[in-house]
Amino acid sequence: MSASAESSASDTGNATNASALDLDALAVSDRFRLFNFTRRDDHVAYLWVLRALDRLRAVHMVQAHSDDVAQALKELGGIHDEVPTLDGRLRERLDALAEDKMLHRLEDASRAGSLARYRNRQSVYQFSELGYRAFTAVEDVLGARIRDANLSRLVFSDILDDLRALAGATNQNDKDQVYRRLSRLDTVLDDMSRRAAQFHLTLGEIIRSTDTSPDTFLRYKNALLTHMTDFMAELDRYLPRLAAAVAAVDEEPMFRLAAEADERPFLSSGDRYDDWRRRWAALRAWFANANANDNANANANANANDNANDGTRESRAEGLRTATRAAVSGVIALLRQVTEAQRGGVNRSSQLRHLAEWVFSAPDEGSAYALMSAAFNIRSARHLGGAHDDAEQISSRVAWWDAPGVEISVTLFRRGKPPTPGVPQPARASPAIKAELRRRQAAERHAGRAAAERLLRNGAHDRILDENETRVLLRLLTLATEARTVVAGRLTTATGGNDVLTMRLVPSDQGSAVMTQNGVLHLPGFTLRLEPARR
Repeated sequence: MSASAESSASDTGNATNASALDLDALAVSDRFRLFNFTRRDDHVAYLWVLRALDRLRAVHMVQAHSDDVAQALKELGGIHDEVPTLDGRLRERLDALAEDKMLHRLEDASRAGSLARYRNRQSVYQFSELGYRAFTAVEDVLGARIRDANLSRLVFSDILDDLRALAGATNQNDKDQVYRRLSRLDTVLDDMSRRAAQFHLTLGEIIRSTDTSPDTFLRYKNALLTHMTDFMAELDRYLPRLAAAVAAVDEEPMFRLAAEADERPFLSSGDRYDDWRRRWAALRAWFANANANDNANANANANANDNANDGTRESRAEGLRTATRAAVSGVIALLRQVTEAQRGGVNRSSQLRHLAEWVFSAPDEGSAYALMSAAFNIRSARHLGGAHDDAEQISSRVAWWDAPGVEISVTLFRRGKPPTPGVPQPARASPAIKAELRRRQAAERHAGRAAAERLLRNGAHDRILDENETRVLLRLLTLATEARTVVAGRLTTATGGNDVLTMRLVPSDQGSAVMTQNGVLHLPGFTLRLEPARR
């Protein structure tokens, strides 16, 4: 519910949101400095200093001396008991606010009535534009009240009258009236969006906190259901007429007339035209259906297209009606749940009270801790970690979430203890196995030597080689091919040998072949030449 209402409330301020997204990290950090006073130890004192400056600003005293701020604080102290005593540190706080760019600090020599005062600092302070917005944002948060949330159902008749008057003024080329009606519609829609978002957020908080305070919900359930039902009935009655009134407005002449009547000096005519077109796109998205939006796809820019001209989406008013209807269903379901819980006498509050009694009546501290651990599933956290095998492959700037994992031993994961090599195992002597391995090795060497002698004596061609002779030939062939080189683009002679014979690979156009028990080994471009090994 709250997500839909927030999305509806954000449509009218889409241009501001887009410009906020365009800020780089340095600009965002610079603007966050405006809220530094809320994180100071004496943040309440800073808040009252800013309230004193705002009080002076309300009487058109834009630039104020520290004495003027002190006098305003004294006046506020006579009205509110919460005003703190600054103990002569007012100028220090004003300078800190100036460093955070909440205030502008200027030197005004005309305030010096004597030479001594002239030699002293005569600083005056005034709100910066962004500083005043930060202050009002904090004040809005502090001044928010849950009981102020409501859905404005009486505003639909005023919107309908303004839309019809806007269409008439556009047809008559009355630019002043067009500007007044558009400005009023923009303000009214912004207020309605804010109220809808605030109402659904507040309703969500009430539903989430009902388990601990059902009395508040039961006290206002009838008024809440009546309020939402009346709002939906009024919205259903006016929505078709509002959509027809939006479709009856001639848009392009309206944008031109509004831009001509707009008196903002810091915007060009084209900027004012685009600004009113974006505002109208947000207004049209509230009440016009998908078919009405197809008519404006060629005129709205990218921001307006994202918000108003998507024909697959329902209008914002219809989305608000859907969210409100879902809220009514949620309130009715919650009412049934609360009623059944009170009828049975078991809810989260009663469960927590019984648990507190059990913990209080536990015989010792260990039993109380075990009971709380079992109730809330509290277990000791085990943090595992280790170093990567090749730490140089991982940058120190990589976040732990993106870094590759490290293998953790089972003993460290299950018992929290690092693995150990264990007790050294005794060396075991196996003379029989060693003697058998030596005998096999000697037999293999004798068979290989005998095969090499037969190969040297009988040659490698015109006969079939046995297994041992083939094994010796392949080993020598491997050594020869690894040692061959290329000179002037041609392969030269390669040599491989052992302690019995030496095998040479001699380049040949015909090539050669060697027959073995497992098949024929072809050597294209080479012939084999066997020679006794050199001693």
